[in-house]
Amino acid sequence: MESLTFAKMISPASIQEVMNRADIIDVIGQFVRLKKRGTNYIANCPFHNEKTPSFNVSPAKGIYKCFGCGKAGNVVTFVQDHEKLTYPEAIRWLADHYKITLEETERSPEQQQKQLAEESLRILNEYAATYFYDTLMNTEEGQLIGMSYFKQRGFRKDIIDRFRLGYNPDNGDSFYRTAISKGHKGELMERAGLAKNRNGSYYDVYRGRVIFPIQGMTGRILGFGARILKSNEKAPKYINSPENELYVKSKVLYGMYQSRQAIGKQDECLLVEGYTDVISLHQGGVENVVSSSGTSLTEDQLRLIGQLTKNLTILYDGDSAGIKAALRGLDMALSQSFNVQLVLLPEGEDPDSFVQKSGSAKFHEYIKDHKQDVISFRLQVGLTDAGSDPVKRSKLTNEIAESIAKINKAEDFSLQSHYIRTASGKLGVDEAGMVNLVNKYIRDRVESEQKHSRRDDAAIPEADMLAAEQEPTTAPVSTDELQEWQLLRVLIEHGHEQYEGYESVARLIEERVDPSLLKNPMVSNLYEEYFTHYNKFGSIPAHHYFINHQEQDIRNKMASLLHPREEISTRWKEKYSIESQEPGMVFLNDVDSTLSYFELKKILIIQNELVSKLNNETDPVRLSVLQKKFLELRGLEREILKKHGTVVFKSLKYK
Repeated sequence: MESLTFAKMISPASIQEVMNRADIIDVIGQFVRLKKRGTNYIANCPFHNEKTPSFNVSPAKGIYKCFGCGKAGNVVTFVQDHEKLTYPEAIRWLADHYKITLEETERSPEQQQKQLAEESLRILNEYAATYFYDTLMNTEEGQLIGMSYFKQRGFRKDIIDRFRLGYNPDNGDSFYRTAISKGHKGELMERAGLAKNRNGSYYDVYRGRVIFPIQGMTGRILGFGARILKSNEKAPKYINSPENELYVKSKVLYGMYQSRQAIGKQDECLLVEGYTDVISLHQGGVENVVSSSGTSLTEDQLRLIGQLTKNLTILYDGDSAGIKAALRGLDMALSQSFNVQLVLLPEGEDPDSFVQKSGSAKFHEYIKDHKQDVISFRLQVGLTDAGSDPVKRSKLTNEIAESIAKINKAEDFSLQSHYIRTASGKLGVDEAGMVNLVNKYIRDRVESEQKHSRRDDAAIPEADMLAAEQEPTTAPVSTDELQEWQLLRVLIEHGHEQYEGYESVARLIEERVDPSLLKNPMVSNLYEEYFTHYNKFGSIPAHHYFINHQEQDIRNKMASLLHPREEISTRWKEKYSIESQEPGMVFLNDVDSTLSYFELKKILIIQNELVSKLNNETDPVRLSVLQKKFLELRGLEREILKKHGTVVFKSLKYK
């Protein structure tokens, strides 16, 4: 049973095997469209909205960092954060992905209970999907009713398997009774939308329906869609899972798990209305397609698509309902810099029927020939509806201007200008007047946002406002602390390098840096841990020793600390004659400047001690010795400042 799996702890050896096998580019590339830049990769960050890439991945070090929101980590923390998993769950996900068998040990009863409570809903959904699929494939009712429907739609066995389609028996409580016998709880089934309680008795919600499991980007079952097969005017044709801890409709796109790689590869996402549209297109060889399940596009759904592509093509039926559906949510896509295009299929056709009738080649050809940008599409539909009615045309002019105003003017100025010219010509209005109207909507939006911000401020009690003014939001980071982290970075990145006169840079640092100068507790502990490992095993800890550290705070800090700095672009080299230093020079400069900082810090501490002694010394001989020592230290200080005469070094003396 699944519950036994979650009653176990993963062995350290298995965790290490997963870490060794997991390829950070392979894993992150399933969720985000990565572009190679030098030795690293960049992308739009999946953890916050942005229009220019600030998310960097280093395959050499196995870490990522977003320079926009600050998120950083390794391959496990990415899966954790992106899929909202615990550390053990992320390890299990990676193990499944790489077909690694995990060695496990028993958990304590307390640990087992906590894990089961956290995973109960996810386990139930997985069990339900397996049950529905098995019922479809291996029962008489499933074959006669459920499979007959899918065959009628033309779905092949491999497509049914790919989307894990299923069937729930028409008997009132077949699923409920079977699930109870496997240890699942009625209350949990009700929360998942699989069963309902009526007068103390539970019954199946999806009875007599074919089942469409809804999967997240990693393939986890988040919820279900179910279609009724019998004619019943009182029952809805489709029903979905209620929203719960796993299933939030506005954050899910049907088919994203099956389509994510094709979307990234083709750099385009096709958006359709229903489950069967997605499945039919996959069967027809069109795999870069998802469905919003009948809802207008939301910000979270656009973020999912935007991780893979900024090219969005929306396919809808040629009827009025399809046209209206196509127009919802598009202004939001424009504001997020999507290249939005729309295709209306021939009258009487939907994506499902069209691809089955015409085949994938003609389908692709039709899409290519009938794409329209969002403004041209709205103009075509609106002008057809308005005709010569001046009131309707005036209303349409305002609607188009409001949509154009949603485009980010700074980033997409030329696109906005193109739309203004196009709209002015087709609407028969003055271009300058259209510009003024667009600018009016931009001003209105900005004022509305500012007003909303002021209302939020006004809602904060005066005492809280005073407290907020008196307390800084973030504590300033001292120069000392920054330099301590710099020392640790140099030690981890260059400790294995050779240095003239020393076995390694690590030995040089060990001899020249006084550990008592390190005041940051994490730096001090990691510094000690580094040399404990080095002296015990005779080998320098590799990057991954720290990147995959057992403590999460350290893993997160290391991913940020060790992320490679930006490379100088070719254009900057040409324009500003900037040249990056040779790798060897960078390494030597890093080591020398870092050591000099701590040597100067030690010198200044000793100087202060000498000054105190000089002020209190009366013996001429001892006074002469102290003065001589003080002058030697002043000479060393001047040498260091002359070599590294930066503000950082000078701040040591004058802070």
